[in-house]
Amino acid sequence: MKEMELKYGCNPNQKPSRVFMEDGGELPITVLNGRPGYINLLDALNGWQLVKELKAATGLPAATSFKHVSPAGAAVGLPLSEVLRKIYWVDDLGELSALACAYARARGADRMSSFGDFISLSDICDVDTARLIKREVSDGVIAPGYEPEALAILKEKKNGNYNVIQIDEAYIPEPVERKQVFGVTFEQGRNSLEINRDLLANIVTENREIPEAAQIDLMISLITLKYTQSNSVCYVKDGQAIGIGAGQQSRVHCTRLAGQKADNWYLRQAPQVLSLPFADRIKRADRDNAIDVYIGDEYMDVLADGAWEKIFTEKPPVFTKEEKKEWLSKLTGVSLGSDAFFPFGDNIERAHKSGVQYIAQPGGSVRDDNVIGVCNKYHMAMAFTGIRLFHH
Repeated sequence: MKEMELKYGCNPNQKPSRVFMEDGGELPITVLNGRPGYINLLDALNGWQLVKELKAATGLPAATSFKHVSPAGAAVGLPLSEVLRKIYWVDDLGELSALACAYARARGADRMSSFGDFISLSDICDVDTARLIKREVSDGVIAPGYEPEALAILKEKKNGNYNVIQIDEAYIPEPVERKQVFGVTFEQGRNSLEINRDLLANIVTENREIPEAAQIDLMISLITLKYTQSNSVCYVKDGQAIGIGAGQQSRVHCTRLAGQKADNWYLRQAPQVLSLPFADRIKRADRDNAIDVYIGDEYMDVLADGAWEKIFTEKPPVFTKEEKKEWLSKLTGVSLGSDAFFPFGDNIERAHKSGVQYIAQPGGSVRDDNVIGVCNKYHMAMAFTGIRLFHH
């Protein structure tokens, strides 16, 4: 296929719309089912690059959950603990493949943001992963291939209209990329930077120890940021992004936004949340929404008389501010990446509140000494990568 006509562009009024190869060659994608749209394909192609690089950097199957041209979650295929299986709503699916674990993690990091996502998989989609995808609200998936039974499962989704795309794994784009804005053509070299452990060699803090697991997490963070709308920061723990702040004009706002998402991810694992007595009729998406409110400042929206009866079988106790603070104090070993330098130490202060112990950022701020000083205050290890990862 040399070109694909689309229903419309970003919005229904933006017609005509198509994707094609400027050199007249074949598109590197094949649509196996459905009819993907403009934004679907932006998410698919960005997401595929992310998971392909995660697989190359870690050697593990990888998955990402994309929404509006930024990842809501990204992860590699490490086994799930019983607690994670429960908060990701996969505890009824039995043992899962490594690829399915990767998607469960990517989807589970921020389930509210992942609602209606486009999925990218580094490996051939297996039956376990297809079964997991089938039960989630999603627009489509891209992968280098599909097991026949997995493809059959996915084709049943959304009344047969689920978008299933196969990518040519060997495809290498041209080194120069172009796009138009307001009739003006922009041209730049494609960001083909390889993210690996070498970028973590310049450790500038008193604590110079970054263990192997944290190095993997920092690479996951940096690769995720490479395909996240800037400004952006990414918190990672145990092989998965747990908080992504994208597209904020102020870096500290990124750090706060992503930190709050990381906090929410951990709060969902608290005994008070795991034991919430949901009524059987409440669907997963509604449970996610209720949990998000319950652990936030607006908790009375689900605990007020007349409200809780619609969600729970009995009224849960308030998850107090003191209880949440105590629980969050147990979150440790978190890694944090930033797509550009931290201009002030307030970013590090906020990161510390979400258990960050390892940081990778470009460096180069006139206040680097202040940022390093705050890291030393908390015995954090920070590497200066020397590389900016803006993405627009």
